[in-house]
Amino acid sequence: MRQAGGTGLAPGSTIGIIGGGQLGRMLAIAAAELGYRCHIYDPHEAPCAADVAAVFTRGSFDDAGAIAAFAAACDVVTYEFENLPTAPLEPLGDKLQPGTRSLVITQDRAVEKRFLDEAGVRIAPWAEVEDEASLAAAIDRLGPPLLLKTRRFGYDGKGQAWAHAHEEAATAWEAIGRRPAVAERGMQFAAEYSVIVARAANGASTTWPVSRNIHEGGILRRSEVPPGPAIAGQVAEAVKVAATLAKRLEHVGVMTVEFFACADGPVVNEIAPRVHNSGHWTIEGSLTSQFEQHIRAICGLPLRDTRLTGGAVSMDNLIGADVEQWRALVAEPGAHVHFYNKAEARPGRKMGHVTRVD
Repeated sequence: MRQAGGTGLAPGSTIGIIGGGQLGRMLAIAAAELGYRCHIYDPHEAPCAADVAAVFTRGSFDDAGAIAAFAAACDVVTYEFENLPTAPLEPLGDKLQPGTRSLVITQDRAVEKRFLDEAGVRIAPWAEVEDEASLAAAIDRLGPPLLLKTRRFGYDGKGQAWAHAHEEAATAWEAIGRRPAVAERGMQFAAEYSVIVARAANGASTTWPVSRNIHEGGILRRSEVPPGPAIAGQVAEAVKVAATLAKRLEHVGVMTVEFFACADGPVVNEIAPRVHNSGHWTIEGSLTSQFEQHIRAICGLPLRDTRLTGGAVSMDNLIGADVEQWRALVAEPGAHVHFYNKAEARPGRKMGHVTRVD
């Protein structure tokens, strides 16, 4: 690993990114601006991140030999999403940033809930569901409405189902495939929001201004900064919680904590151990984007200022057929448009985003 005078990884070094989606694509673009080469590892034939990377290796996420060979060609390795087998990554040791601890805890919702309980932060009352008996016990204790979430592989509303009455519990469990799950009490909240934190290996950390998140069908539709009065009074506590969780995980890189704005204060919904959709606005809306800051953290470079570049920022996802509006978007004054160059605009698929800075 080439070092720049002991202050970090030198330009010209290679960063390996496991996962070739849009997050990997934007990480690779940020890395290139700092003079790094990126090597993408992904099982798909033509992942969109490969378009902007120096090297692409196609391989399975559970192929330990292929991952070892890929990592040997890189100076540092990171990942763009959390649903990865951890066994092939363990031999990478400190070359993998963040490490596998962040993956192990966040890729299983029950493990994550126990971690959050031990950290003493507010979360929705919950229970594990393994069979009909534990499902019945959960809805008796938590009461409807109750949200069932698969323990693994749930995102963008997938692997989730509501039970609004006792008699709906069995149907909800069928809807998620009768897989091991967590049951959460339905929470009353005024808004949803994200705290994005970056942490360096030396413990230094930064956070960005908080964004309010608006979802449709379980998919993030829009993020807004500043987040509005329902959230403003909770920001200081939420930022402290996010920084504390990153420290407990010994996380190196960017990490996102999603919150509900509840009457008693911020309630943690979930942790994403990576750059996050709700932080895409930081590319134009912050002095340092979440993508650049992640690259800085994993390469040992100093973290930079995250203040807003303007007074207010909004980011809208382009989902499915939204991308067909591209002519109007690229003609709109002040619109910062990002297309991910995915081959097919399927319903619910994130095809790009547009940011507007006031």
